[in-house]
Amino acid sequence: MLRPRRPDGSRPATPLAPTRAGARRAGVALVASLLGFTVITIDVSAVNIALPAIRESLSGGMAGLQWVVDAYTLMFAALMLSAGAIADRAGARRTYAWGVTLFTLASLGCALAPGIGVLVAARVAQGGAAAVVMPASLALIRQAYDDTRERARAIALWTVGGSLAMAAGPVLGGVLTESVGWRAVFLLNLPVGAVILGLLIRVPRSPRRPAALDAGGQLTAVLALTGLAFAVIEGGHLGWTGLPVLAAAVLAVASGFAFRAVESRHRRPMVPLPLLTKREVAVPLAVGFAVNAAFYGGIFLLGLYYQQLRGMSGTEAGLMFVPVSAVVTATNLVSPRLAERIGRRPVIVAGQLVFTAAMLTMLPLAAHTPVWLVLVLLLPLSVGGALAVPALTALLIDAVPGERAGTASGLLNSLRQTGGALAVALFGSLLSGPDGGFSLPGMRLGLLAIAALLLATATLSRIVLPRD
Repeated sequence: MLRPRRPDGSRPATPLAPTRAGARRAGVALVASLLGFTVITIDVSAVNIALPAIRESLSGGMAGLQWVVDAYTLMFAALMLSAGAIADRAGARRTYAWGVTLFTLASLGCALAPGIGVLVAARVAQGGAAAVVMPASLALIRQAYDDTRERARAIALWTVGGSLAMAAGPVLGGVLTESVGWRAVFLLNLPVGAVILGLLIRVPRSPRRPAALDAGGQLTAVLALTGLAFAVIEGGHLGWTGLPVLAAAVLAVASGFAFRAVESRHRRPMVPLPLLTKREVAVPLAVGFAVNAAFYGGIFLLGLYYQQLRGMSGTEAGLMFVPVSAVVTATNLVSPRLAERIGRRPVIVAGQLVFTAAMLTMLPLAAHTPVWLVLVLLLPLSVGGALAVPALTALLIDAVPGERAGTASGLLNSLRQTGGALAVALFGSLLSGPDGGFSLPGMRLGLLAIAALLLATATLSRIVLPRD
């Protein structure tokens, strides 16, 4: 409808304030979401560099260091399955605020931890909070941007922010650990959390939507993953036939069967079991598990290799990861275009084969391997996962109905985190030598095990996945 003319014949301009205000609110929501995703990502990679300092300060031993990493990752993996439903029921903004608050308080608990047990407990709380923060941050972006193009740009920024955070994490962790101390790695989260909560005041309230919660499935998933991780971590230190290890293994198996029974009977399960019978779903999930096992297991291994075996400082060790992270970011951008040209299946298979080569090329690493050669040998580690993950994610999402996209994405992320956690458990059990030092034979055995897993999933992908 046209506005009435002024006496001079012109029409007044359409007021732009509401549009500008809406754009500002969307921008604030994006910044708040990006900061949350960044801080939970940095926390993963930065802590890996701080592990030797934590061991020296708290005398936790190799098993303690494994739990510092895996307590976070396992809770992240397990609670990711139902975190999206929580965000729907409580509203994205409220859920995000709760998650950020808990993450910030847990970070303070990590920084003040007097011993390894308290640190691990605080890491459990951090991981649970991170599982809430990730889907809620994406839900905030979905709420803030109605236009599909603007939303796509916002999500792209969110994704790039995570990649940059992963790249900056080791360097930041090394600098803070060396200059201030390992506790500063966790204290850094406090001002960031305060900024996020301040920004959320300017974000509109989110609507609440009905969403079923699967408490039985969630509980059995946590028990299964915890029992499995305990068996793998402690088996290398207490002995594989020790009573606690066997009890944990029995708990993992029993909880796994209980999870299947609960999910098959629940009216709206968090993991619809029929989905897993589709090859376009089952194979990407297996590949995601294997790829993350290789990447995060490799990062854990290298962080200890650089500092314990080569005697590098925290800053030097962090800088060694910069080329890896840079190549990962670049490959992530190339992978979708390559999949469009030659198909997703070849890209997924190639990524796993490159990753297999990465595990094998790391076998000759020793205390006096030239630094330039170490960086060259790590190039396949940078390329493999970054090549495969975008293609397998797209294949998975396209294979499920639209209303199941969130469930499939959450399941993929959960299994990827689980793969990383179990790889850390495996490497930690193998890396500790008789004198408590770094074991090169153990490192090589772990690399061969991961290479065999990747080769198996690559073969499965080649045989089972359909051609594009």
